Amino acid sequence: MEKVILISIDGMRPDGLLQCGNPFVEKMMKKASYSLDAQTVSPSVTLPCHMSMFHSVTPQRHGITTNIYIPLARPLNGLFEQLKLMGKVNAMFYGWEQIRDVSRPDSLRFAEFYHARMADRTDTTLTDSALRCIENNKPDFVFLYLAETDEKGGHDYGWMTPQYLDCINVAIDNVKKVYEAVGDEYTIIVTADHGGHDRSHGTEMPEDMTIPVFFFGKRFEEGKVLDDVSILDITPTITDVMDVPPAREWEGKSVCNK
Repeated sequence: MEKVILISIDGMRPDGLLQCGNPFVEKMMKKASYSLDAQTVSPSVTLPCHMSMFHSVTPQRHGITTNIYIPLARPLNGLFEQLKLMGKVNAMFYGWEQIRDVSRPDSLRFAEFYHARMADRTDTTLTDSALRCIENNKPDFVFLYLAETDEKGGHDYGWMTPQYLDCINVAIDNVKKVYEAVGDEYTIIVTADHGGHDRSHGTEMPEDMTIPVFFFGKRFEEGKVLDDVSILDITPTITDVMDVPPAREWEGKSVCNK
């Protein structure tokens, strides 16, 4: 049974990733199966996108269409609940408070929150906390949510500005840190929830809807370019890797089968 780390870099566009200047990006494309034109859901807004990422259904199905959480009209198990049902230990480290709603109460063993607006380099602080938790506790699944690319890069300065690209560069430094520390022990998935344009997002423009996804691990061919990948495929892929049955309602497909 494999353990998994999912890293979501909020608001990271694929072209921003390629232009951020971090040399580890080239290694990511050599060592992972990946897509630079995966698609998110509409509306391309942080909480709806992450609810779809973790529940493998569209916002029209789970009912979250803004950054304000409302209980699902027809509840279904998300990734955290499905893993807990099978006895797995979950952890979450996050830089935006509302993201906690992707998990139900009692589905997490470990959790830590640092608001991206309250300190410099929150992404790095959260990454270091996640790695300490992994070293000490070895949770089965870890969600590391890095908010600064969206909060301090895109919204403050604009997508594709030097400040935005610098935030991606820092986020990828943290991906490298995780990969080098525990890449032999964990399958690592790196993605984004949405892109952005100007100083906003939420439309169906390609700049908002297109996201990168990287899959590092024994189940994934190195350097393979994946076609037709959706944000809905991430959770079914994780349960496939961890040998956990998917929830019946999930709509995505494991990319292990692509």
